[in-house]
Amino acid sequence: MSKTIRLNAFEMNCVGHQSPGLWTHPRDRSWQYKDLEYWTDLAKILERGMFDAIFIADVIGYYDVYKGGNYHALHQAAQIPVNDPLQLAAPIAMVTEHLGIGITASTSFEHPYTFARRLSTADHHTKGRLAWNVVTSYLESGAKNVGQLGLRDHNDRYAVAAEYLEVLYKLFEGSWEDGAVVRDRENRVFTHPERVHEIGHKGKSFEVPGYHLCEPSPQRTPVLFQAGASGPGKRFAAEHAECVFVAAPTQTLLRDYVADVRRQAALAGRDPRQVLIYNLVTVIVDETDAKAQAKFEAYQRHVSYDGSLVFMSGWTGIDFGQYLPTDTVKRVETNAIVSAVEHLAGGDKAWTIEELARWGGVGGLGPVFVGSPATVADILQQWVEATDVDGFNLAYAVAHETFEDVVEHLVPELQRRGVYPRAYAPGTLREKLFGAQARLPDDHPAAQYRDIERVKREAAEQSANSADASVQNAVTA
Repeated sequence: MSKTIRLNAFEMNCVGHQSPGLWTHPRDRSWQYKDLEYWTDLAKILERGMFDAIFIADVIGYYDVYKGGNYHALHQAAQIPVNDPLQLAAPIAMVTEHLGIGITASTSFEHPYTFARRLSTADHHTKGRLAWNVVTSYLESGAKNVGQLGLRDHNDRYAVAAEYLEVLYKLFEGSWEDGAVVRDRENRVFTHPERVHEIGHKGKSFEVPGYHLCEPSPQRTPVLFQAGASGPGKRFAAEHAECVFVAAPTQTLLRDYVADVRRQAALAGRDPRQVLIYNLVTVIVDETDAKAQAKFEAYQRHVSYDGSLVFMSGWTGIDFGQYLPTDTVKRVETNAIVSAVEHLAGGDKAWTIEELARWGGVGGLGPVFVGSPATVADILQQWVEATDVDGFNLAYAVAHETFEDVVEHLVPELQRRGVYPRAYAPGTLREKLFGAQARLPDDHPAAQYRDIERVKREAAEQSANSADASVQNAVTA
């Protein structure tokens, strides 16, 4: 029996998310990103198409690597202007019943204590349909504009992210016991104070002594998305993430990535099948192959060469503006998205700068599949069978036309083949995705923080033992 194919919509609260220049297309709506109707219309389209979630990307900062500045980013609206993603959760939830809402936020630029409240609030408002895409950020401009001297080293960012998640797990899972909130009108007791605990966190990067400000939301910890594809990123995903997103341009790279993440998840003590992996693709589909190809060619005429290289330069940390169009992409050590450099410089194809700009102009780093419903369905099934990927994170070329075409043409074909859902499962987003309870499973690292008083005792004992050892070493010396 063929494996079920899952779909997410990849979006961003900006103009022309992955397809720079396509905002000039006469049918494109991405310039309306600042209007709630843009998002509510899209949400209804996606829920009609049984998408798992809308995954809203974000960046703090701007792309200023290309030609040493941000002129072309501004000129071509290459993810600037960009608005806050978390504020979209409530309006999307109000016009849908099932669609998951994935919000990107960085562990590098926001304190975990205040961020925990924002996440819990959104999980309440969405009745448990919230996901958080955990990112560590890759733009130097973002670090500088929040008062940091510069972006931390790639590995250091993941070390900070691990502690950040530890703080959130303590707040979400351990601070408020089940049954702490009783809302007992007769006895005039809303919360039993003895069932609400300070977390007492004191770490290398954060000190958070007190209580979580929110009562437990439907999922407590929102579903955890993660998009890291470098070595440290894969280790982080294998330990923490429930849904993992990758932008592998070839089946070979994707197959190896999926196998490695599942292997590492098992080594971390988790069920590797409880980690869903989605690859970035863009689908251009129409009634026939010829119509789809004509549509794709029309889209390509709106691609911005400079806008495409703005993205490629920002994602890789390499200024492609310094090279001739005929030069070949080479591996360069950078502090940006390490996996992007590895895929482009070390993949199955040698890219010239001109080819890179043309290829990335529609859909970013992921492949583009063009054809009739049957053609595209064949391609998706073949990729799933060859790589063991669980689904696809669909970028758009023209908003909302790309997603409307997928829902109108592709989804019915996949359903006819028995490889796509015809209805949503009940419950929270976690229950819809995994068919289990609303809370994280017991094999997830968050579970160890549910008994927060035990965690605090063990931390105190460890601190005392370390102090005794230091004294003993000093005496011996």
